[in-house]
Amino acid sequence: MTIQSILRKKGRAVEMISPHATAKDAIEVMREKNISALVVADGEAIRGLVSERDILQALSERDKAPAALPVGDALSRRMITVGVGDTLRHAMNLMTGHRIRHLPVISDGVMVGIVSTGDLIKDRLEDLEIETNVLRDVYIAAR
Repeated sequence: MTIQSILRKKGRAVEMISPHATAKDAIEVMREKNISALVVADGEAIRGLVSERDILQALSERDKAPAALPVGDALSRRMITVGVGDTLRHAMNLMTGHRIRHLPVISDGVMVGIVSTGDLIKDRLEDLEIETNVLRDVYIAAR
């Protein structure tokens, strides 16, 4: 199973925000969209990823109100990515090894989507359910 299969199911929509927007703006977009991270882009240039955790940490470190903190001051600059052909196992290993919850998906140098731990877990649970059903059917047929 590859990252491409997840993008086919969930779509390629990526929510973006400007590095000049405020943390309050980012929080509002995340709340409205029911997501926990945004891609930070300045025009076509991707600057990084900002998550709820990044915003909380930046607010705490800088002792600023959400309306006074630019998103650019809170984003994760170390952006780990995957390709559309990468396996789910590879993505899971990256997330575990780097302690991250979101991976931008890159194809031919362009971001084409984003996957989260929730996406990977959901896909894996669906696979396990199918395997369980097949094994049950084989067991019943063999009786």
